[in-house]
Amino acid sequence: MKLYRFLSDDDNAAFCHKVTAALNAGWVLHGGPAYGFDAARGVMRCGQAVVKEVAGDYTPELQLGEQ
Repeated sequence: MKLYRFLSDDDNAAFCHKVTAALNAGWVLHGGPAYGFDAARGVMRCGQAVVKEVAGDYTPELQLGEQ
């Protein structure tokens, strides 16, 4: 089955580490990054979709971050 996650955080090193950790756990980038300005907080936000092929069947209870 193919799994999908959308990672997001402020535009900082923590976001880069989150994406790097996913890549090192076997996730693959899916499309380009997304950026947006959070006017309420005055910060840029980043997002990146990642996908991963794993064995098994999908259920809504699946913890994607643990795959």
